[in-house]
Amino acid sequence: MNFIFIKRFLIVVASLFLWFIIHTTLVIIDGLNDELKPVDVAVVLGNKVEVNGQPSNRLKARLDKSVELYNGGYFTFIIVSGGIGKEGFDEAKVMKSYLIDKGIPEEKIKEDNNGLNSYMTAQNTSQIMNELKLNSVMVITQYFHISRTKLAFKTIGIKEVYSAHAKIFEFRDIYSIIREFPAYYKYLFKYSDLRWSFN
Repeated sequence: MNFIFIKRFLIVVASLFLWFIIHTTLVIIDGLNDELKPVDVAVVLGNKVEVNGQPSNRLKARLDKSVELYNGGYFTFIIVSGGIGKEGFDEAKVMKSYLIDKGIPEEKIKEDNNGLNSYMTAQNTSQIMNELKLNSVMVITQYFHISRTKLAFKTIGIKEVYSAHAKIFEFRDIYSIIREFPAYYKYLFKYSDLRWSFN
């Protein structure tokens, strides 16, 4: 009896591990394959602001990607989305200031100061897009975060969602990739109608 239980347990564990590997591979592929199409607006997801008030390297990479694509003519507006981090800075305001310093016109930058997570960013972006009568969006974040972010946006009802990843790779990405596995399914079951979507 114990042998049968152990065998079934090991099968379940092996199956879950295999699914983790498959899912993670798909997430990485999805994140690294930018969908560079002309859209109405880009959304840069927030990240840590250093104690000196400057964007962290991760956040700079996201912002630099948006500058590159804005200058390439891929979108007209940029939404900077973030909240107030433990360092006490409003991420969206820091992001906006950084973009202005990089030559992006202030009137082309819209602030979302309540983007405390990916789903809230999607909600707030949808509202801004409705106000500006925009239809298509490109999310800009790190590669491991792309799939879950697109899921959040599509769950909100935004149909045209594309993506581009920040050009930065760090050792801590290993932790972030592992974390994305349960986080994706949390979003899938909590916010959506159980649709599977990597598109």
